[in-house]
Amino acid sequence: MKNTNRLMIGALAAFGLSLTAPVLAQETITVSTWGGPNHGINTLVWPTWKAWIEEATEGRVTVEVVHDMGPPAAQMEIVADGIADATWIFHGHMSGRFELTQLPEFPTFEAFTSEAASAAYWRTYQEYLAQAEEHRGVDVMAMGVHGPGQIFTRDQVDSLDQLSGKRVRVGGGVMSDLASAMNVSGVALPPTGVYEAASQGVIDGAMLTLEGLRSFRVAEVLPHTLTVDGGFYRGSFAIVMNPMFWDQVSPEDREAIEAVSGEDLSRLFGYMMDAMDERGVAFAEEQGNTFTEASDEDIERLSEVTDELIAEWHDAVQGRGVDTEAALEHFREQLALATEGESIADRVVRQ
Repeated sequence: MKNTNRLMIGALAAFGLSLTAPVLAQETITVSTWGGPNHGINTLVWPTWKAWIEEATEGRVTVEVVHDMGPPAAQMEIVADGIADATWIFHGHMSGRFELTQLPEFPTFEAFTSEAASAAYWRTYQEYLAQAEEHRGVDVMAMGVHGPGQIFTRDQVDSLDQLSGKRVRVGGGVMSDLASAMNVSGVALPPTGVYEAASQGVIDGAMLTLEGLRSFRVAEVLPHTLTVDGGFYRGSFAIVMNPMFWDQVSPEDREAIEAVSGEDLSRLFGYMMDAMDERGVAFAEEQGNTFTEASDEDIERLSEVTDELIAEWHDAVQGRGVDTEAALEHFREQLALATEGESIADRVVRQ
């Protein structure tokens, strides 16, 4: 009887508490991710964005990351169809739909961080590229680029001429155009296929980012790297959200989420790529890999090729309603400004 009374008293107390302090429902942004569990997008970007969102909305909105909801090329549709609320996309996976997004991929032959490039890319997207509506069906929360794409080879290469005729992994877009201009035999492969293809002699080298030296074990099979400042190419990404998600949250929370997205989220994405590249280089150096800078003559040759590719790009996107010459100039101006700006690293460390 005493136990029953205690239960009744407890129930009444709980009922009274529920009347005086109602528990607010929490909305969840379901994020579809296609990177491996140890990829920086999953270990740094999503957890940090989640912390920012929870703080900005005072816990009313959170983030849940779900793996393997679909292949990389299907992520745009997964979000547009409402299967997930948000995801990250690589524009090169959807050839033909995204053309303006090649803007940050062309080499500049100057060293800069992916964080600065991603911030400059976001500013340029807002100012010029958004009006073309290439991302129709979703809302763009951030733009980003990966680190400098370099060339990894089985045998040491000191000049572009030594690459002539070699079978080199490419992933499409600007890198494929550059490979063709260098008389390289491009082999289309995902990054995950490079280790096996190189170990079996299917390819002689690969165009890939520095983080691939570690994450895809490229350093073990292609121990020599030919580099140029800023990379032979970059890759373009976006973090996108289903517009219908905003119907589930208040205007106040939407404003709060957008305030911790945009340039901050773009910088975070780029910072993640920088950190992964550093780990890749450190891993390769431990393996005894070599790094060779392209000569001034090769840089001059690549610059001429790049100018031709940019001219072709201007012509190809002429009908999309964007002043691409002004957009490219704006991107490079903002890249210089973003390079001088404060890094997002301090804010990440404080989380």
